[in-house]
This record gives sequence, structure tokens and C-alpha cells, in this order.
Amino acid sequence: MVGLVITMLLAMLDNLIVGTAMPTIVGDLGGAQHLSWVVTSYTLATAASTPIWGKLGDLYGRKGTFITSIVVFLVGSALSGLSQTMGQLIGFRAIQGLGAGGLMVGVMAIMGALVPPRERGKYQGMFAAVMAIAMIGGPLVGGFITDHLNWHWTFYINLPLGALALLVVTATLHLPKVRSTARIDYLGAVLLTVGITSLVLITTWGGQQYDWTSGQILGLGALALLSLVGFVWAERHAEEPMLPLGLFSNRNFTLVSVIGFLVGFTMFGSVTFLPLYQQSVQGASATNSGLLLMPMMLGMLVVSLVVGQAVTRTGRYRIFPILGTGVMAGGALLLSTLSTDTSRFTSGVYMVVLGAGMGFLMQITMLVAQNSVELKDMGVASSTATLFRTIGGSFGVALFGALFTNRVTGTMKDMLGASGGKATEQTTQITPTVLRTLPAPFQNAYHHAISNGIHSVFLWGAVVSVVGIAAAVFLKEVPLRGAGSAVGGADEADSGEGTETALAGAH
Repeated sequence: MVGLVITMLLAMLDNLIVGTAMPTIVGDLGGAQHLSWVVTSYTLATAASTPIWGKLGDLYGRKGTFITSIVVFLVGSALSGLSQTMGQLIGFRAIQGLGAGGLMVGVMAIMGALVPPRERGKYQGMFAAVMAIAMIGGPLVGGFITDHLNWHWTFYINLPLGALALLVVTATLHLPKVRSTARIDYLGAVLLTVGITSLVLITTWGGQQYDWTSGQILGLGALALLSLVGFVWAERHAEEPMLPLGLFSNRNFTLVSVIGFLVGFTMFGSVTFLPLYQQSVQGASATNSGLLLMPMMLGMLVVSLVVGQAVTRTGRYRIFPILGTGVMAGGALLLSTLSTDTSRFTSGVYMVVLGAGMGFLMQITMLVAQNSVELKDMGVASSTATLFRTIGGSFGVALFGALFTNRVTGTMKDMLGASGGKATEQTTQITPTVLRTLPAPFQNAYHHAISNGIHSVFLWGAVVSVVGIAAAVFLKEVPLRGAGSAVGGADEADSGEGTETALAGAH
């Protein structure tokens, strides 16, 4: 568990640390016009490789695949730190993203193999705490490194942490060696990668670099549709499909995938804009941006701990996704009431409610997905759950971003006329420091515009959460497998991974 926790921290810290240093990196390397690709290349590689890592773990053993993903991530980190041009950084970040795709999936799949679902709730708090530490500590560490060392160390810091994870995992994780004779589903892997890449590019570029109705976005949409249709055809005919479509015949697996998508959509889509409101309207310091989301993280951590213990004691879980989606909808609705005169205490209370909703859902969705499949498909189940949440987050950020921008621009035009809207459209980022130097009428209008944008984003976030409630209500209460329970019958023994269930008791 120590090795898994360190690896999870490694995966979550990276983007948060690097994001803080990006302005300095661009200033040193130049190429500001390619800034978005530093993030996009990493995101694309991570999303596209996630299902592939999961399937490779199922076919060839989780330990070896997991260690390989850590090594790829560390190689990408070292090369990114050595970058001398923006082009090199973009390419090396893609390598880093390839490795990152296997980190979270590896952690979840190995935990799913070693710890029976009935006992897994004990460890939920540990992983929720890692998420909270990463969300709060990442920007602080990134700011410290940027101010007192140099930006290269935002990548080099991964190396000692990754080396420690490798050492602990290699020495303490004992899983049976698995070697499948099945051929890798190369066609399925290629088609799924093209489809996922197209979807991520649509959400990244749509409404930003290209209009939603532009040829580029429509072309990507057509490519995504054709690729995913081809992928479905390929999976129906593959000897060992990259993503067995039969998994979706399980109602719980399908519903929890939908809930995961909606959680990602609401969580990443709406929370992205909270720091902007806190800095621009409430005057919070950008330097301590990692602390701005602490109330939400605390709400998520406490509820996740309580839920984990309750699941372990009772073995029942169906009520928690229903409560989670309901509380998340309530939190989003409360946050939609934020205005120019809302106090930090009040907004903090609202964030606690939203975080509590996430605490009900973050680990439960993965738990239900893993409990719905045989042990031999644990990697695919984990990667699919992760992928749906990731794609949901991408769509949420893109669509809520377009909604937010339109509302901000519209409010500025209403309050200052066409010149105000035009100034907002032409200014890619009005920082709090820059805002304080502008005339008072512009500041007042901008504060109202940001508040209106936040209102729209969270109001729609609440609507999306209500859809999640509907999905959660239809979940079935399938008993959680406990320690020593058989999973998968003969198939498990044939795959060579049945030993992993026994290992759960041994460890």
C-alpha cells in the first residue's frame, strides 16, 4: 500500500506543480503560442494510453506493467527537465503522459486484485488524503521550486519520488507472473486511441482555437465517430478485445461508468473556475491558490473516510452514490448563488458541501466497477472507469468554459457597452494584479461578469448532477466480494491470476 500511495501522489502532483511554473517556463523557452500543447500533449497521451495499460496488465501481469509505466513516466520527467525548446518539452511531456496513463490504472487495478471489495473501504481515506495533499500541496511546491530553484526542478522532483515508489513496489509487491498466449488487439487499440484523441482535441480546441462549427472541429467529430464505430466492430471480432463490450451488459458497470462521466464533467468542469472567482472577486492571493480549495478537499476527505468504514462494516453501498449525486447537486446549486458580496466563509461552506458529494462518489464508483467484473478483467474495469471520468472532465471543462466565457463577455457588454465586451474578448487573462490597475467601473463590471459566469457554470453543474441521481437510483445492491470469496470461477484459474485473491489474505 505504501508503494501504491507514493505512486498515486506522483501521478497527481505532476500537473499541479507544472501548472504553477508554466509562465516561467514559457518566459525561458519562448513559444508562448504553443503553450496549450504542453498541457494537451500530456493529456492526450494519458487519455489514449489509459485503456491500453489496463488491458496489458490483465494479459501480462499487473506488477510488470505497473513498473514499466512508472519507468516511462520517470524517463519522460527527466527528458522534460532537460528540454531546451518548447518543441522538445511538448514531445517529452507526451512521453511522460504515456507513463502517467498507467500509474492511476495500475494503482486501482492492483488494489482491486489484492484487497477484496468488502475490505477496500478501509483504504479509501488513504487515497482521498493523497488527493487532498496533491491538490493543496502541488501549487505550493510548484511555486516554491519556481521562486527558489528553477523550473527544471518541477520535473526533476518526480525522480526521487518515483525511485522510492519503484523500490517499494519492486521489493514488497508480490503478484503471480502472468503470460497470455492471446494476441494483442492492435486494431482495437489504434481505433480507440484515434477516437479518444479526437474527442480530447474537440474539447480542447472547440470554442478556443476554432469555432465549434469550424471544419477542423466538425472533421474531428466525424473522425471520432468513425473511429469509435470501427472500434465497436473490431471488439466484436477480436480474440482478446482491448475493451470487452460484454462488460457493458452488466447494468451496474454501465451505470457506474455513466456516473463517473458525470462526476468528472461536474467536478473538473465547475471547480476549474472557483479559483478565478476567489482571486478576482474575493481578492484571494494567487500565490496560495492551492489553499483556495481546502474546504472542498476537507469535505471530500472526511466523507470518504466515513463512507469507506461504513462499506467495510456493512458491505452495502447503493445508498452512497444516490446521496453523493444528490449532495453534489446541492453543493453546485449553492455555489451558483455566489455573488460579488459573498464572504469567503460562506463560499467555503458551500465548497464543503460540494466536496462532501464528491467524497460519497470518488472511490465508490471505482469499487462498484471492479465488483461488477471477474478478477481477470480488473485492469480493463479500472481503466474504463478512469477513462470515463477523464473524458467527462475534458467535456466539462470545455463546455463550461464556453458557457463561462459567453456569460462574462455578455455581462461586460451589458454594463460597459460594446467596448467592454471587446476588451474582455481580446484579453486572454485579466489577472488580479492587472485588474487592480484598471478603472473602477471596469473592475466593478468584471466582478459582476465573473459572478454571473460562476452562476451559469454551477447551475448547469447542478442540472448534470441530477442526471447522475437518476443513474444512481437504478444501481443494484450486488453483495461485495469479501476476503476468501471466489471470483470468476474457472476463468480466474485459467488466467493465472486467481492466486491474487489468495495473496489478499496473505498480505
